[in-house]
Amino acid sequence: MRKVTDVLTDLGGVAGTSSLRQAGVSRRLIEAGLSDASIHRVARGVYALPDAEPLAVHAGRHYAVPGCVTAAFAAGLWVVKRPDQPHLAASHGRPITGCVVHRSHLPLTHLDIVCQSLRCLPRLEGLTIAESAVKQGLVQLSDLRGRFPAAREKALLVLVARIRPQSGSIIETMARYLLEEAGLTVELQVSVPGMGHLDLLVDGLLGIETDGYAHHSSRQAYREDRRRWNITVVRGLPTLRVTFEMLLNEPMEFVKMVHLALGTYRTAH
Repeated sequence: MRKVTDVLTDLGGVAGTSSLRQAGVSRRLIEAGLSDASIHRVARGVYALPDAEPLAVHAGRHYAVPGCVTAAFAAGLWVVKRPDQPHLAASHGRPITGCVVHRSHLPLTHLDIVCQSLRCLPRLEGLTIAESAVKQGLVQLSDLRGRFPAAREKALLVLVARIRPQSGSIIETMARYLLEEAGLTVELQVSVPGMGHLDLLVDGLLGIETDGYAHHSSRQAYREDRRRWNITVVRGLPTLRVTFEMLLNEPMEFVKMVHLALGTYRTAH
């Protein structure tokens, strides 16, 4: 029989009696954990490890769990920005001080988290979370489409149709979304002889390469970056470099820059 502390660790540090019992923890082991202080009771039928995350404990006290964008961030999905208030999910749906509450059946699945994000967040922020979940194999596109059958959610179904699992990073997804919203045609992971794959190709003319946080993490990566850049010049493929910060803080400046570049190179051709 598994230790209650091991099970709680697997469940994120906080869990209710039913979840613990389903994982093979007997009531006797729960009582033993309370007796030796290896676990604490935070609410009736809810238990936590002494070092559990404060947010998880706060949620547990209110019979809730992290949900929506907060759960997406914890799961390693592509989150554009952290919310001002944590998002929780609870079957009761009652307000919880300092939090945004989503009414939902528990336990949450990755599909639940993605659907909450699509319904709750701005379109781009919902798309990045959904696209990363599909890319990582945590959610199937067919299942996601099936969660938005209502006519009033047609816009969300249209957004789901824009998911591209081949996207290589959150920056690519953000750039593609902004350019498509501007009416431009964007291709992903375009093969360029001698170079490899270009992140994005706009209107068949302008390349976009994205610089992530870990860009140039080594001398070898720096040399490879310069080699790829030189190939685009030799092949007559003008390429812009964009960062996460640019897309987050100056999205319209990014789109304007792309339009200007396209105008310049269309004239040259």
